[in-house]
Amino acid sequence: MRKIVHVDMDAFYASVEQRDDPALRGKPVVVAWRGARSVVCAASYEARQHGVRSAMPALRAERLCPDAVFVPPDFPRYRAVSRQVRAILLRHTDRVEPLSLDEAYLDVTESKLGLPSATAIAVAIRAAIREETGLTASAGVAPNKFLAKIASDWNKPNGLFVIRPREVEAFLAPLLVSRLPGVGKVMEGRLAALGVSTVGGLGQLPLADLLRHFGNHGRRLYELARGIDEHPVCPNQPTQSISTEDTFDTDLPLEALAPHIERLAEKTWTAAARERTRTARTVVLKLKTSDFRILTRSLTPARPPTSAAELARIALDLRDRVLLPASTRYRLAGVGLGRFADNEPEIPQGELFG
Repeated sequence: MRKIVHVDMDAFYASVEQRDDPALRGKPVVVAWRGARSVVCAASYEARQHGVRSAMPALRAERLCPDAVFVPPDFPRYRAVSRQVRAILLRHTDRVEPLSLDEAYLDVTESKLGLPSATAIAVAIRAAIREETGLTASAGVAPNKFLAKIASDWNKPNGLFVIRPREVEAFLAPLLVSRLPGVGKVMEGRLAALGVSTVGGLGQLPLADLLRHFGNHGRRLYELARGIDEHPVCPNQPTQSISTEDTFDTDLPLEALAPHIERLAEKTWTAAARERTRTARTVVLKLKTSDFRILTRSLTPARPPTSAAELARIALDLRDRVLLPASTRYRLAGVGLGRFADNEPEIPQGELFG
């Protein structure tokens, strides 16, 4: 049986800002650029009390919390702190799977430092993060990844929650099905139509019924309702996609997007160049209309793009495949590279004549 810890930094970006500027401590801090098109990157717990949340439009955050202090994001600084935290995690196990700058899974079934339990490891990690970074983290301990992630959110902020194997069934039964990964509003509604609102109720449905209603995803629901999750912690997962997107100051017609797409292609190409041993096979163009409709167009060319200019050309060709009315306006564009695969080894060409 695995021993999994999920570590989640508390209001990470906002907490870094409050740590580094004492004048911000205790105040509602919103990490976001100001502007009509800006969205919230993070909110301190003081701001969250007013309903401010990540990914919320900055203007709405300002209406909800007029006293909020807006701070522009400083991602190089956040990445530096994230590296500090990851170094702490790696003291305990090499099996660390980062999910983002502020959270990660650890498989501590075998511990480097010989601590007696996964709970003791989680306590030591949280203490080291507090001492070495001045920040707090919450942690969840459980027999698998999905339970550990739920547990880390249970006593936030600055909390620890443990789900022991013998407690899994009793813990899950009263939870709303929306707490399960992959159960969004649509799936929640479909389950409600079957009279199911809690995980315990979901666990009463036979596998055959779930397969009939939900296809292969029915098996996943059946397993989650019983606390089963066999997904391993995967350290150093290879990149699957890289993208860059931008929200415009004003909505633009399709024909005006070319310079923005070229600029985004340049940024995406620069980021992808760091993948020295892997090459992307697919080009993706993302557009969002003024009424928030999201469009994507993709192409896997016979030969992967070899320059930013070629990437931009393919993305512009994808733009020409958008057939909405000419009056449509667009608020966002993005250019991405996907389906990364390992480069094939070069085979040295032998002498033509021996």
